[in-house]
Amino acid sequence: MKKIYIGMSADLLHPGHLNIINEARKILSDEGGGKIIIGLLTDKAIASYKRLPYMTFEQRKTVVKNVKGVDMVIAQETLDYVPNLLKIKPDYVLHGDDWKTGVQAQTRKKIIEVMKEWGGKVIDIPYTEGISSTKLNKILKEVGTTPEIRGKRLKRLLNSKDLTVIIEAHNGLSGLIAENAFVEENGKKIEFDGIWISSLTQSAAQGKPDIGYLDAPSRMATLNDIIDITTKPIIYDGDNGGPREHFVFTVKTLERLGVSAVIIEDKTGLKRNSLFGAEVEQYQDSPNNFALKIKAGKQAQLTDDFMIIARIESLILEKGIQDAINRAKTYLEAGADGIMIHSRKETFDEVKEFAKIYNALENKKPLVVVPSSYCNISEKELIENGISIVIYANHLLRAAYPAMLNCAKSILKNHRCKEASDEYCMKIKDILTLIPGGN
Repeated sequence: MKKIYIGMSADLLHPGHLNIINEARKILSDEGGGKIIIGLLTDKAIASYKRLPYMTFEQRKTVVKNVKGVDMVIAQETLDYVPNLLKIKPDYVLHGDDWKTGVQAQTRKKIIEVMKEWGGKVIDIPYTEGISSTKLNKILKEVGTTPEIRGKRLKRLLNSKDLTVIIEAHNGLSGLIAENAFVEENGKKIEFDGIWISSLTQSAAQGKPDIGYLDAPSRMATLNDIIDITTKPIIYDGDNGGPREHFVFTVKTLERLGVSAVIIEDKTGLKRNSLFGAEVEQYQDSPNNFALKIKAGKQAQLTDDFMIIARIESLILEKGIQDAINRAKTYLEAGADGIMIHSRKETFDEVKEFAKIYNALENKKPLVVVPSSYCNISEKELIENGISIVIYANHLLRAAYPAMLNCAKSILKNHRCKEASDEYCMKIKDILTLIPGGN
């Protein structure tokens, strides 16, 4: 009885997948029978080289195992087929011939070498023209998402990636950048995992100080602008959450909109940006009182998907690492789904020391950092120190301001807009077609 192994993501099962399975059935028919085994890539395996799939592993497994001809579906934990192949020792591995180039070319080469050990063979099935998961995902992305699907994605990312990378957005245009920006690196598509709705950049974009001046309706209007044209998970900057009674309604509203998490800081009184540190008057809430706010928020949410992350300001206010650790323990016991540790030092040292102690806690949850000040730290170092989420919290706005200022000065200096148009501006046609549906 021959065995055929087919590795696939199957986020969107299409005729290309079915064609490969049908070819496998033909081979088994000619060979006198056997089994078709699907190695279904886990979320973690897929997230290692491209965007997290829309459907969960269990949802994809349910679909694939009901396809005619499929005898078995097993998890493929990595992009590398070899661990499963060594267990199964299949007679054939089938795949679309598109893997001869690109990110999977080396994977194919490695499979061919391993299969030689037991006389197995790799068969490349001609690519099904006009159909690809990439094209279908692009169409699905244009259609959009639902609050339920979006809300679940942050926890899925945390379970699938060593580090979840988030960037701020302060209006619809910056939301599009957060949604669509990517680079190619060693054949892999690298992009941001989610979006941070920052009170600092939202205030600055409206020319207002970051003192909690913007009211909830104003902030929600911007949030809705971003939700309308993105699909990635959103983390909302909730400042200190406001009065406990108000925070309950904030949680309900955010969860209903499909926001994945809110981060609230353990400060009280007039909002002052943390990066001022002890230079201005800032007051930290008592651990027990802040814990009550966390508990109230957790009781208000309706699903297990929404996360309340507690932001600790002890290092900002120079109260020391032990104070921060003690607060972390209290907030975790109150039900916090994660801890954000904030620092305005230019080195990673104190955050690193906190992380070492924190990661030894039995009930630790995802640890979040915002390296605005210690910007030399690499994502690789963050992973090595047990950081789960990194938020680039203000960079798109900080980049936009000098670009706009230079453009304005150029017009003033040259008494015309040609130089500004040539050096700083997109073409008018490009801006007209930038937004989906604009053409």
